Amino acid sequence: MNETFGRSRSTLSALTVSSTLAHNSAGDILLWEDFVSTPARPRVALVGDQYNHDEPAHPHIERLMPELGFDAEWVPTTEITDHTDFTPFHGIWVVPGGPYRAQQGVHRAIRFARTAHIPFLGTCGGFFSAVLEYAQNVLRLPEVAELADDLTPIEHLILPSTCSTNTEHRVRLRLRPGSHLSGIYGGAVEVDELLQCQNGIVEEFMNAAARGDVRFSAWEPTGSPRAAEIDDHPFFVGCLFQPELSSTPDSLHPVLQAFLDVVSSAANTPRVENHPTSTKREELR
Repeated sequence: MNETFGRSRSTLSALTVSSTLAHNSAGDILLWEDFVSTPARPRVALVGDQYNHDEPAHPHIERLMPELGFDAEWVPTTEITDHTDFTPFHGIWVVPGGPYRAQQGVHRAIRFARTAHIPFLGTCGGFFSAVLEYAQNVLRLPEVAELADDLTPIEHLILPSTCSTNTEHRVRLRLRPGSHLSGIYGGAVEVDELLQCQNGIVEEFMNAAARGDVRFSAWEPTGSPRAAEIDDHPFFVGCLFQPELSSTPDSLHPVLQAFLDVVSSAANTPRVENHPTSTKREELR
């Protein structure tokens, strides 16, 4: 973990509210209102394995987030347990970099975001992980029953991958009318997106995985799903394309802009603690 980027997890877990009266530089006692009236700096968990596979998105995200006024902290997949508490964060972003070192760590983070209604974005490998997490923990599809930290149990479901080194490789995507994703693009039903990797999972499984709250919202011309979302959620979007790569502080991709807008709102909205603080596997519905 890069200790120079963001706060360390030990620092976050040690955050406490002191009962000692605080004073400003003039010696005046600061009232509680002086603290709560200050907008909170949004905090985003970057779930993934830093610089895994030499992902070009990782250093780009690290530079981008502070410039936008967001605190971002790497949460390694191997360190996420059933009791990892993500409540200090206002958003969870599963970044590119699959295969991840601990797929179940990724699933625990996604499940927390999904059930606790914390804004969630999954890009590249984060898209397929969102689909797999729901298929395993909610739909209980037999194909993913044995899926653990590596992808060996589902290798027969994964289609051959082709990746382009061309950072401008774009594909025309069809969007589901009325979807959240379509709304982000102003109601568009077709968009051209940066799609460096043509990863895929067999059609039969993907069709079965979409029979619930996680619904596909974008497809490429071959019919392969390239984005998914949950409607009844503040923000839950996974996309195979990478909006971070075409974003700059002065020109954010619409999907990244929409995610960060919701994260900013969450940072300054009091939370109702009506969700579990652990990531234990949920019971059958």
